[in-house]
Amino acid sequence: MELFVKHFSELTAQELYEIYRLRVSVFVVEQKCCYQEVDDADKDAYHVWLRDKDGIEAYARVLPRGATFPEVSIGRVIAVKRRCGLGKQIVAAAIGTAKEKLHADRITIEAQTYVKKLYENFGFRQTSEEFLEDGIPHVQMQLDLTK
Repeated sequence: MELFVKHFSELTAQELYEIYRLRVSVFVVEQKCCYQEVDDADKDAYHVWLRDKDGIEAYARVLPRGATFPEVSIGRVIAVKRRCGLGKQIVAAAIGTAKEKLHADRITIEAQTYVKKLYENFGFRQTSEEFLEDGIPHVQMQLDLTK
C-alpha cells in the first residue's frame, strides 16, 4: 500500500478522475445522497490516499483554514475495505498532512455518527449535538493539536 499526498494543483487528470469516481460511488450512490459532491473546496485541498494494485483503497481531503471551517478540516474520508485498519491509516495520514502542510493547531470535522469512535481514538472531541447532513446523522468534532 502506497500513500499519496497531493495538492489539487498537483493532481493528474487520471488521479482526479479516480478520486471523484470513488467519492461519488460512496457518498452519492452507496449512501443514496443527492448533493453536489464535487465542490470548490477541492481546489484548496490536499488530497490524501492509499493505493495498491487494485486502485485507491482509502481517501481523505484536508482543507485549509477558512475553506469550510475557521480551522483546518478533514473530510470525505473513505475506506473501501471496512474493518481492516484502512480508516485508521487514512485518518492518521490526514492528521499528519494537516500538521505538516497546513501547520494546523486544531482540526474540525463533521463525522458520520456511526464512525465517531474512530475519531475519538485519535483525540477528537464532540463539539455539537447530532444533526442530519443529507439525511445521515453527523456530529461536529475537534482535535486540539496544541496539547
